[in-house]
Amino acid sequence: MLQARIKDIFLSLVRLGIGTSSDDRISSQDGFKSADWSVIEALASQHGLSGVVLDGIDLLVRDKRLPAELAMDDMMKKQWIGQVLQGYEYRYELYRRTLGEMAAFYNKHGFKMMVLKGYACSLDWPKPEHRPSGDIDIWLFGRCREADEVLAKEKKVEVDNSHHHHTVYYWNDFMVENHYDFINVHHHKSHAEFEKIFKELGADDSYSVNIRSEKVYLPSPNLHALFLLKHTMMHFAAESISLRQLLDWAFFVRAHGSEVDWVWLEGVLVQFGMKRLYDVFNAICVEDLGFEVGLFPRIQFDPILKERVLAEILEPDFSGELPRTLLRRSFYKLRRWRRNAWKHKLCYKDSLWSAFWTGVWGHLIKPSSI
Repeated sequence: MLQARIKDIFLSLVRLGIGTSSDDRISSQDGFKSADWSVIEALASQHGLSGVVLDGIDLLVRDKRLPAELAMDDMMKKQWIGQVLQGYEYRYELYRRTLGEMAAFYNKHGFKMMVLKGYACSLDWPKPEHRPSGDIDIWLFGRCREADEVLAKEKKVEVDNSHHHHTVYYWNDFMVENHYDFINVHHHKSHAEFEKIFKELGADDSYSVNIRSEKVYLPSPNLHALFLLKHTMMHFAAESISLRQLLDWAFFVRAHGSEVDWVWLEGVLVQFGMKRLYDVFNAICVEDLGFEVGLFPRIQFDPILKERVLAEILEPDFSGELPRTLLRRSFYKLRRWRRNAWKHKLCYKDSLWSAFWTGVWGHLIKPSSI
């Protein structure tokens, strides 16, 4: 179990690293005496925040608020810096180059490429290169199948069609998810209704940036807000999420909150049973990640629920690697589903059993998803 003091130190370093706090809850003289740097490093890596936490440590050292005798040893510091340079900064440059190459290909063949999540989120971070670069999610304005045929023919790329709501291929060792639907409509009954909203929002091509002189489309603020929340909540209900995902939300709100139709957004969240968790997410962003309360429309939440959600994010109740055999993996997912029932109620209007049978049918349609 994560010690309260380690949790406080970790969150303190996150706030310092992203610049939301300078006069923090942890005093350098006393608070860091209990710092287990190996545990903190593992937490930072787990949450995709190795660069952010290292920035926080550097700030303390630079301001002489972290005495040398309490800092980590030189070997660990060098390894940590190397991880950030290779796993974050270098990879981010490769990520941008890959997006530019992809956009050049699609633009040449008359397809508009919108980047979902990843790169669009990174643009709102203080240091975009310190947001981890994972898979690449794209939306081709409804022309996924057609574009895949051109890609396979011209670049001899193998396209995997075994997944729900997107196809998969690789470009420069990055896995690309090419969406024909924004979410899996076979996962919950309510998803078909939700998908209609996404498709309407996804027709907006008013927002774009240039990457390596190529036009890349971005989600509109309303689409980005709803997609970030829905995607994060789906992962929270099914498995777990990281603090990095909440930072994506908080940085987005700070950068684009004035462009979001909050009345409409909160109406959708109420309609689909997502409002309570949304309120908790906002509260964590303010109380634990240090963002200004005025950035969010309203902070009204259940404090006990907030602490339970934060504890689940920092240290998931049900975690571990999926078993390899089909039978063991199925039983593992069933146990996880039962353990996560409380989270499901915060993320969906569908009943738990309705979601179960809809999910079973979805797996039967695409057996490789089991």
